[in-house]
Amino acid sequence: MKAVWDDAALSRAHERLLMGEPAGLAVRPPVLASWQRCRSLGLAADHPLNLPYHDDLARTGSLAEAARPVLEGLESQLSGIRVAVLLSDGRARLLDRRVGEPALNRELDTLQLVPGFEVTEQLIGTNGIGTVLATRQPAFIHGREHFTDTWSTLACAGAPIRDPLSGQLMGVLDLSCLNVHSDPSMMSVAREAARAIEQRLLDRATDRERALLQSFQAARRRAMAGGPEGRDIPVGELLDLHDRRILEENATALISAGRTGLLEVGLTRGRTAVLLSRPVQTSSGVMGFAVEAVLPQGVLRRLATSAPDVPPVPEPPVSGPQVLLPPAGSSRRTPLTVPGPPAEPPSRGPDRWLLAVGEPGIGRFALRARERLGLLYDAGLCVGTTLDVTRTAEELTAVVVPRFADFAAVDLPEAVLLGEEPIRADGALRRAAIAGINQSSHLYAAGEPVTYATHTPQATSLAGGDPVLEPELAKAAGWIAQDPARGQKILDAGVHSLITVPLRARGTILGVVSFYRSRRAEPFEEDDLTLAEELVGRAALCIDNARRFTREHAVALALQRSLLPRGLPAQHAVEAAHRYLPAQSGAGGDWFDVIPLSGARVALVVGDVVGHGLHAAATMGRLRTAVHNFSALDLAVDEVLTQLDDLVCRLDMDQDEAGTGEEIVGASCLYAVYDPTTRRCTVARAGHPPPALILPDGTVEYPDLPAGPPLGVGGQPFETAEIEVPEGSLLALYTDGLIEHLGRRDVDLGLERLRHELAHPGGGPEQTCQTLRALLPDHPADDVALLVARTRTLDAGQVAAWELPADPAAVSRIRADVTAQLAEWSLEDLEFTTELLVSELVTNAVRYGGEPITLRLIRDSALICEVSDGSSTSPHLRRALTTDEGGRGLFLVAQLAQRWGTRYTPNGKVIWTEQPLTPV
Repeated sequence: MKAVWDDAALSRAHERLLMGEPAGLAVRPPVLASWQRCRSLGLAADHPLNLPYHDDLARTGSLAEAARPVLEGLESQLSGIRVAVLLSDGRARLLDRRVGEPALNRELDTLQLVPGFEVTEQLIGTNGIGTVLATRQPAFIHGREHFTDTWSTLACAGAPIRDPLSGQLMGVLDLSCLNVHSDPSMMSVAREAARAIEQRLLDRATDRERALLQSFQAARRRAMAGGPEGRDIPVGELLDLHDRRILEENATALISAGRTGLLEVGLTRGRTAVLLSRPVQTSSGVMGFAVEAVLPQGVLRRLATSAPDVPPVPEPPVSGPQVLLPPAGSSRRTPLTVPGPPAEPPSRGPDRWLLAVGEPGIGRFALRARERLGLLYDAGLCVGTTLDVTRTAEELTAVVVPRFADFAAVDLPEAVLLGEEPIRADGALRRAAIAGINQSSHLYAAGEPVTYATHTPQATSLAGGDPVLEPELAKAAGWIAQDPARGQKILDAGVHSLITVPLRARGTILGVVSFYRSRRAEPFEEDDLTLAEELVGRAALCIDNARRFTREHAVALALQRSLLPRGLPAQHAVEAAHRYLPAQSGAGGDWFDVIPLSGARVALVVGDVVGHGLHAAATMGRLRTAVHNFSALDLAVDEVLTQLDDLVCRLDMDQDEAGTGEEIVGASCLYAVYDPTTRRCTVARAGHPPPALILPDGTVEYPDLPAGPPLGVGGQPFETAEIEVPEGSLLALYTDGLIEHLGRRDVDLGLERLRHELAHPGGGPEQTCQTLRALLPDHPADDVALLVARTRTLDAGQVAAWELPADPAAVSRIRADVTAQLAEWSLEDLEFTTELLVSELVTNAVRYGGEPITLRLIRDSALICEVSDGSSTSPHLRRALTTDEGGRGLFLVAQLAQRWGTRYTPNGKVIWTEQPLTPV
């Protein structure tokens, strides 16, 4: 019978989860927990498939050899069935793959599900192997339950394989098929195969391990049948004090270390005992570890007589239960459940006997100790997996419910949630996280503001910095006074015991954690208070680290945004729009710029500093400032990149000398200058992706530009290319984060997809930015800068040019022509100043320059006057002395013009001036 799965509901739940909303009830709790882990790791639904391959992976170890006959049996059993058998080791590295039809094998090959590849949950999200290793439990993952899109075509049933002696998780046996062929029976087949492999691992144990195990089992059967003559001898009468302490110390060490297996312990007078540490589960569901001892002949002196014959006691298979452990307050041994290997025939004689080390309550002690250690261990793994304050609080509540408390809540000040230093923690708080066994507790929900009254346990913890234990919550007057109506509903819901612990880290109280019990009948005890302090202490450090990261992240983003342009400058060469998206990991070094240049030209710049954080943002600011300065000097396009390259090299050298350890790996940059009078764009790039040219008909081209080395390499030239840009075309400049996301880190695929998205005629810069923004997540893996510019053209009526001879007489004639042109443009008010400027500039070109000499007037947002000549000698502004007969021409130009300057061309130079169209 096929299982019924609502993939549409799962897809909607998945989308809600990625948007930070509750996933709803369509997702099974284990799958939802895996999704949340994947999201906290920064995985996206379209996460690229790029799994690590281990070519040196040993496929002939004990697991592979023990599994080989089982896999061969499965291969025969599943022949003709559309399912594949996969075996992985304890690190999710695939060791073997069997069966599978051609279509399924092709799909598995596409997903890199072949021996040698690693498929951990951290790399590919929820899956049948990685999720089993992450949870240490069997898992069935179907279709859309996989976190990433690429795996949603499969259904996987995985079962863990453990070492029967040590309990160590050695690998996973997984059955995978296309989700349309999935069947619930896959899970039982996987489990049976895993158990068969575990049995073979047990068979491969050494003679010494097997002898120790057999000795223990024989003694255990004797104990279950009762002591000789039916008597039960107290522990203290069987061993002297010294030997008993030796056994207790070693048993405590085994419990504390969480070890499963056999240990030989030396006693006094050269004797030895064997300790066995096993997982144990009581009838009430309490999990833990129990340690038992097998004592050698001669130790039990009270039992010198031979034991009566005892019939064999049936033992279960490897996964079956049975162990001997005395209950609290009794010296009689009673059976509890525990995994155990198959039994050997019982031995006779008094040479072996089972002993529960310690007082009669050792079973309860061991269980509680193991439970606490296990919880602390899991908290260390599960809490603090991200540097997000709220997520860390949610992880704490998730790990303690229901193992320690039935409800748990974390309350933090707003300042901590924002990453700031808390001014006071005993004021208004906000519930950052809450978890519980059900939804009927009537406790404050996540996100609600909480203000605790003065005498409540939470307020006492915040004020004094100490935990508070309220075993009987109904008698806590201060707590009930907080909100009598709500408090009574909470008590009516069964909540009866409370522990509150302040979140203290580095001497600062960050909030308070509340643990409640309702379903468990026993109240919290002093031991529970100690455990709660340890749990909260570890979580407090994680929350403080997340708070500090949040603050640094916010500072870095604020710095970066302050360094990026807040608006685009006024110019008429292009119509531009832009977008910037910071990366999930923090502020980066991407930037963009639109810089007006002389002659109505404009520079379009996009750059990317390698790395993230404050250092990358600060370096970006220095490079952006440098680009503005070099552009103000009217340097050529390739010269701007050369100067930037030198600057990055100097910054790198300065940091090496300072020994800061912050190394600038490099940066990339694309610098383009567009001239609206000629409709030509000069471009050079330094290790940066090429621009996209979108023609008015929607055709998208990537101009063939020399790549150039990245900035910081040093000593390499940069080549330029000149392209003609039809009026109304779009130029799209971007950083590599855009195409890497679109192509899932395949640059060629990203460029093709970008071409497809841009190939729409008639779209403006703003519309193009919105289209591309919709393709990106809110926090991409790498930051993205995007600049789109639509080119404009100055028509022939806005430009006037004259070729001039190197003759002083030409100055008077050109003044007349300029006057006539200004009259045609209705700029008569500028005739006087323009005549003076033209006279000075043309006279200097005739006297000191070389042919050809050209005068050009441009009527744009300002009146631009350009005089070019064939000399590269640049004039310099100086202040003439009263006795000098010359040297005042450029001083006069500087006084009359709003701006002026010099730029060099391959054939000489251009001296230019700008005047406002309306005289000041």
